[in-house]
Parts: sequence; C-alpha cells; structure tokens
Amino acid sequence: MSFAAHRARKRFGQHWLKDQSVLDQILRAAELTAADTVLEVGPGRGALTERLLESAARGVHAVELDRDLVAGLQERFGANPRFALTEGDVLAVDLPAATAVVANIPYNITGPLLERLVGRLDRPVAEPYRRLVLLVQQEVGERIRARPGSSAFSALSVRMQLLARCSTVCPVPPRCFQPPPKVMSEVVALDPLPVEQRLDPALAKTVEMLLRRCFAARRKMLRNTLSGLVDAEQLLALTEEAEIGLQQRPQEVAPEHWVRLAAGLNRLTS
Repeated sequence: MSFAAHRARKRFGQHWLKDQSVLDQILRAAELTAADTVLEVGPGRGALTERLLESAARGVHAVELDRDLVAGLQERFGANPRFALTEGDVLAVDLPAATAVVANIPYNITGPLLERLVGRLDRPVAEPYRRLVLLVQQEVGERIRARPGSSAFSALSVRMQLLARCSTVCPVPPRCFQPPPKVMSEVVALDPLPVEQRLDPALAKTVEMLLRRCFAARRKMLRNTLSGLVDAEQLLALTEEAEIGLQQRPQEVAPEHWVRLAAGLNRLTS
C-alpha cells in the first residue's frame, strides 16, 4: 500500500506532522551529531525520518506498528544504509541501541512509553539517552514541566523532574498535522540525568511510594494522606525537616522536598 492510499488509523493514534517549521525546531532541539544513533517511534509516512536522515546523525532506527506504513517506509528509505526499521509495538519489542530519541509519540501510549524510555524513579532505564525530543499532547507537556502550585503539577511532574532536565521547545497547533487532532500539542526536550546523579534505589522506592499514596488523593491535605506512616509526632518532625506543611496538598510540594521527606522516613524506619 502506498502512503497516498493509506488513511490514518484512530486505534494507532495516527496524526502525521507536516509543518516544516516545527520539524526545523525539533531537529534544532535534538542537536544531533555524528556520534548519535536516533530512535524514532512511530515514523508514520516519514516526514521526520527524512529530516533525521539529512542530519549529522550516524543512523536512524525507526519502530513502526502499522504494517502498511512499514512497506512504504521500506520503499522510501530502505536503500539508505543509515536507516533501519523494526515492525512492532514499541512497548513490546527489543529497543535498538540509541543515544537519542526523536519522535512524534502516539498520544494513546504516552504514559507507558515515557516509562519505557525514561523509567520510573525506582526503575530508571539502565543506560539513559543523551536527549529525548518528543512531540506530545500539550496537556502532557504541561504536566512534565509544571512547577509546584500549578494545577498541572502531578506525580508525573515529580518523576520526570527527578529523572531529567525538562524544557519546552514549541507549541504545535492542530493545523500542523494530517489529520489534525482535537487538542494542542507541544514539543518537549528531556535530558536524563547521568546514572551517578540518580536517587539511591532505596530512596527512590520511598519517593515512589509517597507519590502514589498522596497523589491518589490530591485534594486531601498531607495530614490525611500521610497519616498512619508513622505516629503524629514523628510525622510533624519529618515534614518540618523536609520544609513541608501538613496542611499542604501534594501538588504544592516541590520534587526536592519529596526527596527530603523520603530520606527522613527511611532514616526513621531503617
């Protein structure tokens, strides 16, 4: 099947980026060099793939689920020795070795894919990428880079900001896609922290526990969601040491203060 005959499939979350100015900004943000091998997720019809192959990168390895698009991509780029393609679900296949990820992520798998590419605090990826430049739904982009006190601040905000330096590249309106989605999008850049700067595994595990416990009831004060972890007097001492108020709600607490609270809890319970 040719690209011209292929229609976007809703079940795959297909919205193909066509705007050249956005593609320009994605490539500039990626800062690719001859030392980079790029992982591209969901190349679609290959608009971004083409630009990646024109970059200085040593190679581009794309992962595409739609078998009809796989045939078109092979026809278009298969003769290029710097191009490789894996057919399959990016959440299930063995990911190729790469130094950078540049991708227009299908919106319906954003959460699981971020976990696979970046990890969780207690299960970070073994070898972090140098940089990820990702086109995501704007709501997700806002959550990734949100600051405490913002309505967008969430457990995802804390996780991503403790795992990587997060920044926005540009907003992307629906008209930049074919077919256009119903929501705004955003390009974000993530620079994962080097392994030596990650949280200690025991500390990371406790931070994850606190995030799950508290953000599951984000409207409740921490006085309620943290109740039962330790006795009331110990809890007050721990939160004061971490510079957290028990009257606060989880979305008001900065990532570094969650880490301080987890460290205090680990000392107390070790």
